[in-house]
Amino acid sequence: MDFIDLKAQLRSIRGAIDARMQRVLDHGQFIMGPEVAEMEQRLAAYTGAKHCISVASGTEALLIALMALGVGPGDEVITTPFTFVATAEVIVLLGATPVLVDVEPDTCNLNAELIESAITSRTKAIMPVSLYGATADMDEINAIGAKHGIAVIEDAAQSFGAEYRSRKSCNVSSIGCTSFFPSKPLGCFGDGGAIFVSDDALAKAMREIRTHGQERRYYHTRIGVGGRMDTLQCAVILAKLDIFDWEIAERIRIGRTYRDMVAEIPGIQAPAVRNDRTCVWAQFTVKTDKRDTVVAALKDAGVPTAIHYPIPVHKQPAYQSLCRVVGGLETSERLGQQVLSLPMHPYLEAEAMHMIVDTLSKAARSS
Repeated sequence: MDFIDLKAQLRSIRGAIDARMQRVLDHGQFIMGPEVAEMEQRLAAYTGAKHCISVASGTEALLIALMALGVGPGDEVITTPFTFVATAEVIVLLGATPVLVDVEPDTCNLNAELIESAITSRTKAIMPVSLYGATADMDEINAIGAKHGIAVIEDAAQSFGAEYRSRKSCNVSSIGCTSFFPSKPLGCFGDGGAIFVSDDALAKAMREIRTHGQERRYYHTRIGVGGRMDTLQCAVILAKLDIFDWEIAERIRIGRTYRDMVAEIPGIQAPAVRNDRTCVWAQFTVKTDKRDTVVAALKDAGVPTAIHYPIPVHKQPAYQSLCRVVGGLETSERLGQQVLSLPMHPYLEAEAMHMIVDTLSKAARSS
């Protein structure tokens, strides 16, 4: 059993993938070829954002977004400690300080009620993470940002395709950033990512930053990076977009079924999804106080698992002295000891899901 079955996806679209990649090989424009602009146009239309700027990875998307806002030494960015380290990494790389506030225990997303107490005169941005495939309380967070004149960047690496109050993730704040890492809801065959924004000036800055700060060839108006997404990876995304709506519908259906089944197991807490949003289940993550027992039982049954994420950012050796912590982070610390991700992908069959849940149930009920 695969944790994420990318082979099944490839089998279903192999012809389209081969054709798309062959076109790139034929025209030979491996950097900024026509597929780049085509993908950006389609993704912008999909989200409703005015601009899509493709970049080399989800991490580059966050970094370039912060650079376009002018974030640098002395600035602060409010975010969550319960995330992959890239969220804080890009802040630190720019000389700024990650300011960490706790998350909601049921959704694992940034707790909007705690944000305002963390704002200072140095706060330059708020960066909520749409963890596991569903957004945080974005309208509440946007209202806080607007009140204080602070940009909101959605780290949507796991939630592309999700909706929040009938708006697409990546178009629910000032800036949206996503990842096309192969295991993401929309993944390429390597690294890739995108930034979504409707502000023309920010979009111009981001396009320049991703190409070493160039306004035009060999004319550098700002500090930049080598952050382009290559044409072959864009070709892969274009092929996958043809089945993306179906895959998202399957993710939502499978996630709903998973939640209904898991909710019947004592000691296992299914993830919460608010009624005003959808979750695309980049991971299907449950909470249990018997994680080691459950992991061992699933492993014996041939079921792969993962932990997203065992150690919060403020407990990471490299970051302990670089973050400012506001309030207690007990929820994030407790979640790191409880969360467990189960196999999840659009091709997960009912028989496999029942086997996973049966094994999970037996392990959870054991003494």
